[in-house]
Amino acid sequence: FVAGKQSHLSTMTTSTAILVLRHGISHSRNATKTIQPPELRKALSAPRESPFSTSGGLLRPFSTASPPSGKLSEEKGTTASPPPPISPNQNKANHIGISCITELSKAKLSALVVSTASFGFLAAGSPISWPTLVACSAGTALCSSSASTWNQIFEIDRDAKMKRTAHRPLVKGTVSSRSAKLLGTMTGVSGGSVLLYGTDPVTAALGVSNIALYAGLYTYLKPRHEINTWVGAVVGAIPPVMGWTAAGGSPSDIEAILMGSTLFLWQFPHFFALSWMHRKDYGRGGFQMVPVNDVHTKGDRTAALIMRYTAYLSTLPFLSTALDVTSPMFAIEGVALNAYALYVAKQFDKERSNANARKVFLTSLWYLPSFMMLFILHSKTWKDEEKAMDKNATEKWNVLLQNWIRDARNKGKELCLHE
Repeated sequence: FVAGKQSHLSTMTTSTAILVLRHGISHSRNATKTIQPPELRKALSAPRESPFSTSGGLLRPFSTASPPSGKLSEEKGTTASPPPPISPNQNKANHIGISCITELSKAKLSALVVSTASFGFLAAGSPISWPTLVACSAGTALCSSSASTWNQIFEIDRDAKMKRTAHRPLVKGTVSSRSAKLLGTMTGVSGGSVLLYGTDPVTAALGVSNIALYAGLYTYLKPRHEINTWVGAVVGAIPPVMGWTAAGGSPSDIEAILMGSTLFLWQFPHFFALSWMHRKDYGRGGFQMVPVNDVHTKGDRTAALIMRYTAYLSTLPFLSTALDVTSPMFAIEGVALNAYALYVAKQFDKERSNANARKVFLTSLWYLPSFMMLFILHSKTWKDEEKAMDKNATEKWNVLLQNWIRDARNKGKELCLHE
């Protein structure tokens, strides 16, 4: 009798398992309520392992298996939620497109850095080694890209709090941190290598050290102390010195010091005006900028610093002429150039509005290329070497550049009263 009862129980269990496979957990339980004898119902009510239920590709017991997505759960009377969709950014995070590289590299800033390095190279005079100039420009661009990328890697959390940086790839998740680190490392190594083998060890050392200074010390100080702006100004002053050394000069040459000083001083009115316009945003990010901490005094310190460094900048054309680096014409033209810069700085000092700060910022954008062009045009280095160029210039590009500079100087003499 016992043996028969066990055989009957085994047969009923097998039948129930088949029903479970065909109709799912919920239907099988309803079915067993009508066909199960009391002994079988009691045996199946206890939790036990089964190899038949799978969820997400893993074997699980029936008691913990989830109902099929979108099916009505009769036990709870609710509809099971489908698995959450995969964000498109998750699939793109490990792939860096051109637009992402451009944003990580801060392309506009890198272009400005390359232009100042080229300024330093061209200020050294002729004959121009075009392969060396290309290597200097490319290496500087790669180093700038590396520094900007590492800066964004370290500032992801702070960038996410600011409106002007919330669109950056690392913040949006369109690029993974791992991919960004790979880009920062590759551009840094390749930039240093291009400078080392395409120019000279001094230029390469300046380029690599600037990566560390910008992505390291400057980035570290931004949320901690206002002195970060002065450290950042040193970073901006190095590229024209790199161009000068790549052309064969020395960092201690008076021309290199003057060009570096120009970039150092120029950055204060430029950046203080920018950070005043975005002072609330910088405050949200937790950055220790002078305009952020200058709110209670209504911009007194910011206005004073803009005026002070604009005044310092206006002395450089006279100093350059006094040191016999440029002709007197540079000092005269510098008066007109700096008079307007001082005017807009004074306007901001009178009224600390965003509109006046924008005028200072926009003035700084055209001031720098104008200063660099005039410096080269009136450089004594170029004037002393014109005769040598006449005798030795055989390359087409050198001849074209010589003729362009000579024509520009002649036009300037026609407009100059004292000439």
